[in-house]
Amino acid sequence: MTTDLLSLSLAAFSGGVVALLLTLFGGGGSVLAVPLLLYVVGVRDPHVAVGVSAAGVSLNALTALAGQAKAGRVRWPCAILFAVTGAAGAWFGSSLAKMIDGHQLLLIFAVAMAAVGVSMLRPKPVVVRAEPRLNWAMSPNVGLAGAGVGSAAGFFGIGGGFLIVPGLMAATGMSLATAQATSLLSVAAFGATTAGNYALSGWIDPGLVAAMTVGGVAGTAAGLPLARRLGANVALGRALFAGLILVVAAYVAVRAVLAL
Repeated sequence: MTTDLLSLSLAAFSGGVVALLLTLFGGGGSVLAVPLLLYVVGVRDPHVAVGVSAAGVSLNALTALAGQAKAGRVRWPCAILFAVTGAAGAWFGSSLAKMIDGHQLLLIFAVAMAAVGVSMLRPKPVVVRAEPRLNWAMSPNVGLAGAGVGSAAGFFGIGGGFLIVPGLMAATGMSLATAQATSLLSVAAFGATTAGNYALSGWIDPGLVAAMTVGGVAGTAAGLPLARRLGANVALGRALFAGLILVVAAYVAVRAVLAL
């Protein structure tokens, strides 16, 4: 367990950075949690970094979910079905990841990071449409999409928002804004499932999780006023952030290859 004050302080700082970027630019920021834990905090075992990251992402998503639910933006029937089937997938995906060598897993993780960065560079048009209600006809599609996305999220130990949002839109026809709000329940569920699975193998450090969570609260608070000031520059900021993710993905890949 981590008791070093410096490590806990760096973990809090890392949690703040991730939460700040998530507040400013939305999905994608959580993929930086694992590299920050490894190369800033100094976590040596990649599996521990993935497990702690998953736990932190889950807790931060619950905080964001409370705000979206209060505003009435969450479509609960779709959210619950997607989250339940996805949690089963997350357990399967994380179980598979636990069987892979940590540095090989990091190399695969770098590919996932690159996919997140590329997805953030793609334009996301705002489509105005009637919001769907879950029915028997769409339920199989929602369940299958949840299981597939959850498996990927559990394997990589990320929130998976960049996959959950398009998955919900494709399976239900809901708008981007509604899918972003509704996805938070799945982000929390997938992260909690992955973290629980890693905890069974002793790959969770409660001290680091707590520090990242505290830092995340501060990062969110700092990001809210900045997000309002970004205004027309948000697209440029998002593109720069995507570029940062791609650079970090390349760095993680190089470090993973050298460690093999």
